[in-house]
Amino acid sequence: MSEQFDCLVIGAGPGGYVAAIRCAQLGMKTAVVEKRKTLGGTCLNVGCIPSKALLHASEKYEDAKHHMADMGVKVSPKLDLKTMMKHKNSVVDDNTKGIEFLFKKNKITHIEGLAKIVEAGKVKVGNKTYETDNIIIASGSDVIALPGIKIDEKKIVSSTGALELSEVPKSMVVIGGGVIGLELGTVWSRLGADVTVIEFMDNILPGMDGEIRKEARKIFETQGLKFKLSSKVVSAKVSAKDINLKVEPAKGGKAEKLKADIVLMAIGRKPYTEGLGLDKVGVALDERGRIVVDEFFETSVEGIYAIGDVIAGPMLAHKAEDEGVILAEMLAGQSGHIDYNCIPGVVYTWPEVASVGKTEEALKEAGIEYKSGKFPFMANGRARAMGMTDGFVKVLADASSDKILGAHIIGPGAGDLIQEAVSVMEFEGTAEDIARTCHAHPTLTEVVKEAALAVHDRPIHV
Repeated sequence: MSEQFDCLVIGAGPGGYVAAIRCAQLGMKTAVVEKRKTLGGTCLNVGCIPSKALLHASEKYEDAKHHMADMGVKVSPKLDLKTMMKHKNSVVDDNTKGIEFLFKKNKITHIEGLAKIVEAGKVKVGNKTYETDNIIIASGSDVIALPGIKIDEKKIVSSTGALELSEVPKSMVVIGGGVIGLELGTVWSRLGADVTVIEFMDNILPGMDGEIRKEARKIFETQGLKFKLSSKVVSAKVSAKDINLKVEPAKGGKAEKLKADIVLMAIGRKPYTEGLGLDKVGVALDERGRIVVDEFFETSVEGIYAIGDVIAGPMLAHKAEDEGVILAEMLAGQSGHIDYNCIPGVVYTWPEVASVGKTEEALKEAGIEYKSGKFPFMANGRARAMGMTDGFVKVLADASSDKILGAHIIGPGAGDLIQEAVSVMEFEGTAEDIARTCHAHPTLTEVVKEAALAVHDRPIHV
């Protein structure tokens, strides 16, 4: 007789393991199937966590090499890449072991292997079939490659390979000017690589606020990154010495040739649904290969649900986590809610870039009347004391109700500062609410307050 569960989750990434923990907390007998030997999915193993470890370490190296002397700390740093990678691996190991502990604490069954849905209520892993009242698909996403360009994780690498380089390349070409490309591109640029970013669109960070994108590119160029915009890579040939790339204008035209020691493919990710048996059981997919779900995260097959990167919406770990919690609570007979307009996005470069809600471009396209307030970090006492004055905060509010419609930040600690705007938006608050809230002095948070004041043309410090 097969083992029976109340809920079986496919995938142990942020969405899957969080959903499993919440299901267990609510009294459901829960199992998680994961193809990796370690828990945590792409995020903890080869994504969010290791990349942040390298970003933080490379920032310290950059500071020691170029900026600390201005504050009277004179050092001559030497890069020890092996130790830096050891630090990164240690961070990953600690995090994945932490998930193992949480599984044991919550009595969650961990099943290692590839899952295949046989029918609603039945999942096969290897030669064993498990029965469950509910199936949650949280299998995440995979790297997208360009046609004709093979990722070998040695010379032409994905984000996974870019986190494992054994030496700093003399030159690196990053295909894609989005979040992943810029984060990993800046890591290797700080460590000494000559980095060129090739982006199909006319600017970096597609989808973000136009002013933020423009400012980010300007700052990154001063840091040494080079950009080829409105361009596409049509071929990449690996030789024993380097990689030869052929690059054309996005709209067609005369091609140029580039050479690089390493090429990082960072044009995006796609839902990972291969081998799950979705076609056999009748789970519907949309035109982009994402699983179609209703407002309860249920697929076209009763009892089969999906969350995270495999469904529509931003491919973000925290979005998947929230969906996992909400779905677990719904399965337990409770209610749940997620406002997709209040999901923040962060780019962990330096300075950081963070955004929530609507951009100015989106508001204009929708014909919504709004007011904009902007305040620079240059005018903030704490930012000056830290020597981190690049960037600004922008707050967008409805012209009539003053309700915050969006907030966009480029500057020190942007990923933390954005949370104030997220919280206020969740409670349908206004720019005036932020402006009338006392903010500690001297802190970077004052820049958010001043931007809110600027919505009504009354900032204090400019």
